[in-house]
Amino acid sequence: MSTRIKARAAAAATALLFALSACTSNAGNDRAREESNTTNTADISEGVRPDEAAMRLLPQAYKDKGVLTVAMDLHYPPTTFLAEDNVTPIGLNPDMARLVAKKLGLKLKFENTAFDTIIPGIDGGRYDFTVTTMAPTPERLKVLDMIDYFNSGVSVAVAHGNPLNITNDDMCGRNIAVTKGSTAQLHHLPNVSEWTCTSKGKPAINGITLPNVQEALTQLASRRVDGVFYDTPALAWADKQQPNTFTVLTPQVDTRSDHIVAMGLKKGSPLTPALQASVQSILDSPEYKKSLAHWGLESGAIPEAKLN
Repeated sequence: MSTRIKARAAAAATALLFALSACTSNAGNDRAREESNTTNTADISEGVRPDEAAMRLLPQAYKDKGVLTVAMDLHYPPTTFLAEDNVTPIGLNPDMARLVAKKLGLKLKFENTAFDTIIPGIDGGRYDFTVTTMAPTPERLKVLDMIDYFNSGVSVAVAHGNPLNITNDDMCGRNIAVTKGSTAQLHHLPNVSEWTCTSKGKPAINGITLPNVQEALTQLASRRVDGVFYDTPALAWADKQQPNTFTVLTPQVDTRSDHIVAMGLKKGSPLTPALQASVQSILDSPEYKKSLAHWGLESGAIPEAKLN
């Protein structure tokens, strides 16, 4: 690789780090907001009418209060973060929360809180619900009602234009970066390697374990790895922030397990039926597709607001 090409790759990688560092730190989140040209503080629920069927399920106590309180950790673009003003919540999850409130004819109050304090806060009655890219794990379902709204999934990012012609079904023998301690490293990539490669007599995928996605994408930009196996929303966001740096393969990787995320509220809450009805109304609406498209998350659309 020529010095000039290396320099361009390094510059692209540096810019990419600014766009992605928000996924892991507040300081990075500030820089990502500075670099972003896709943030939008417009309220997606503007002009949306309440859903009468969902409102009929709303308990009187919530009608009397008139406000829903939603808990989020606002440091994870593109699903949950703050706009350049450092005040306005933006991303898929704030869009969904605003639409929920509008469908139920209520106002919305955001509470920015650390991820690990959300469930105790809901259990203690400080928050009514959360929309924070939370998977409905068996442990969480012991204390929460959880309603599906999005499939986050995992994908593979490769060099722009995919010059090596890598596919989800043929990464055999390739150097594919994963992040340390992730489910991609511990489960998904080894499984995909077995299903698509070694069981067919092909060389295994060579998983390159790196400390974080920033380092993984830096190495991809400089061609030190052939691909990055990571959460689809983060890869889609980075691609939107730094175009023509790499290509995110579609569809998402089939890991033979789902990556559904769900809204959460206290287990057995009288709000659950109304919330589920409002989420289904959103999934059936053009605003759902509009939000997904704006944040580069179209592949995560689901049709049913299932109560786990």
